[in-house]
Formats: sequence, C-alpha cells, structure tokens
Amino acid sequence: MPSAMPDSVSRVPSAGTACRTLRRLLCLVCLLLPAAAPAEQVRDIADFAGVRNNVLVGYGLVVGLDGTGDQTTQTPFTEQGLTNMLSQLGITVPSGSNMQMRNVAAVMVTTSLPPFARPGQQVDVVVSSIGNARSLRGGTLLMTPLKGMDGETYALAQGNLLVGGVGAQANGSSVQINQQAGGRIARGALVEREVPLMLGGSRGELDLYLRSPDFATARRVVLAINNEFGRTVASAQDGGLVRLQGPSSPNERVNFMARVEGVQVTPMAERPKVIVNSRTGAVVLNGAVKLHRAAVAHGNLSIVIDTDNRVSQPEPFSRGQTVVAPNSDISIEQEGGALHLVEGSADLMDVVKALNALGATPQDLMSILEALKAAGSLRAELEII
Repeated sequence: MPSAMPDSVSRVPSAGTACRTLRRLLCLVCLLLPAAAPAEQVRDIADFAGVRNNVLVGYGLVVGLDGTGDQTTQTPFTEQGLTNMLSQLGITVPSGSNMQMRNVAAVMVTTSLPPFARPGQQVDVVVSSIGNARSLRGGTLLMTPLKGMDGETYALAQGNLLVGGVGAQANGSSVQINQQAGGRIARGALVEREVPLMLGGSRGELDLYLRSPDFATARRVVLAINNEFGRTVASAQDGGLVRLQGPSSPNERVNFMARVEGVQVTPMAERPKVIVNSRTGAVVLNGAVKLHRAAVAHGNLSIVIDTDNRVSQPEPFSRGQTVVAPNSDISIEQEGGALHLVEGSADLMDVVKALNALGATPQDLMSILEALKAAGSLRAELEII
C-alpha cells in the first residue's frame, strides 16, 4: 500500500523558501514605514539637575590706553574707582584735585563659571566699556573680583586685552573696523572658590531635565534608559522631568550618569513652526510645516509726498517782501493684486515654492503668512520675534 508521506511533504514549503518569503515581507514593511528620525544621545537632549554654568560679574579698570580712555569729567565713577584703588595701595589723592586721565577706562567684566570648576583653574573673561572710552585696544585690566548672585567673590580677573577692532583718524577724518569698546582675555580669570554642587538626593535620586519638554520624548527617554539597564531606574514626572534612581556611591554615580548620557534616544519631531523676524524681515520654516490649498491676493500700498518751494514776489514799489512758501503734493498709490492659487503640500520644498510663486517681498510675506495662519491654511505655529 503506497504511503501518503511524499504527498504531505511536498505540500510543506522548504526552509529556504520560508526564509525568502520572510525577507520579502520584511522588505515590504520597511518600504511602507516612514524613514526613522536619527537617534541622539541623552546628553544632547537633556541635562542633569545642578550641572550648569554660573555667571559672574565685576567692576574694574583698564589702564595703559593710548589717550582713548574715559573723559573723567563726564564719567565721574572712573575717577572714583581709581581713587579707591590708589587708596588701597597706600596712595592718597588730594581732595579737590581734578584728574584728567585719558589712559584709564571703567569696564564691566563678565564670565561664566563652568560646573565642577575648582580653585586654581582659569576661565575666559569678556571686558566691556561702560564709559565714553573710544577704544580699549592695548589696555591692561587690573585685578578685578568677580562675584556671583550671593555677593561672594568666586574668581579674580586680570590681564592684557585682545580687541578685534581697529580704528584710525587724521585731520578730522576717522575710520573704524568692528567694535573697539570691548575685548576678551583668554584664561584671564583665576577661580578662587568653587560653587557647591550636590548630585543626587539623600536616596540617590537624579533629575534629568529635557531641553525641549515633550511628553512623547520623555516617554521614549524612560523606555530607552530602562532598556539599557534592564530594570526600572527611570520614571517620568512630567513632560520635561525624568527622575532616575542612581547609586549612592560617588564613583558608581559618575559611572551611572555617564552610561545614561550615552543612551540612544529618538526624540519626537519638532512641532511645525514659522519664525518671522519683524525687524529684519527674515522668515524661517522648519521641515514639519504644511500648507493647505488657499487663494491669496496682495498688493503694495505706498504714499508719495512731493514737496517744492514756491517763491512769491511783491509788486514793484509795494514795499512788500519776497516770501518762500512750501508746497506739498501727497498721492497714494496702490498696486493691483489678483488672486493667486497656493497649492497645498506637506513637503517643505513645495511649501517654499508655493510661497515664492506669489512674488511677494519679505515684508508682504509676513502679512501673507499671518493671513494664511488665521485662515487655517498654514498648519504651523507662527512666532514673531
């Protein structure tokens, strides 16, 4: 009696055929899925609480200028500051003396103290004139204490300024390139006190702040961190705060934070936004901006004022006077504007082409974008700066 085994075996696909079919299905799924956004490290989208810069500011004097300093009669604080500094050095300035010092300038010194800065380290400083000095080129900043918000001194600044601008004048004519009332001193401030920094709470909690708060991004960060460690160490408190349960040992905490910063996360795409600079006329669109179909008409409105002078002569022997009377002619001109059809699109290049097809100037384009947003055709947030 013949066996039925060959027939049943012939109906079962081979392992090679099944693999090829699976690969085809995977390729088809990959083609249908949208392109994935590039993944970023956690350190690029979030910061640990407490790890930040601290701004410092101080008042100082720049000396050694070539006659381009403050005019002390117009900036009395320069003379007062110099008098106080000389008194600390044991020099007494006679009362009522009129010091005309063109080689001294009062300045404000600013810097940013990075996190984990220790005494003895050096940071860059920016020196800016607050008086009427023409130039700080060639000047030297005298020792200036830099203070924080609490009024404590955290650094001391001193050194020779580097000014990028240059100027020249002769016979009443002058020329200037760039700005000369400010400069920098590389590694010009010496840290004298560190800023207290507490990483982690009493139970080892660490807070992670998202730079662009978003609920979906916070969820993805939590999932990525928990997958990295294989257990629940992260939990989202809101759209901008992720709380981590870290170790209590300082060495283990540093290793934990470094591992968290290296986790790969795919953040949510930026919300569609159009940025309009009302001062310069610049218009910037991001890649998520969409445009629905609309009809737009625009035309420029201009006012022309033409002014001339009319001379009125008196009659002979009338003892009158010649009078010049201004005469103004005002006219309003408006360009005609026909309706233009703007095709809708979700691609950024097509949106740009549709707006460019209107032939509008940047100033007109700002008004058109506002109208499109009000009509619901512009599917983006409109922000005017």
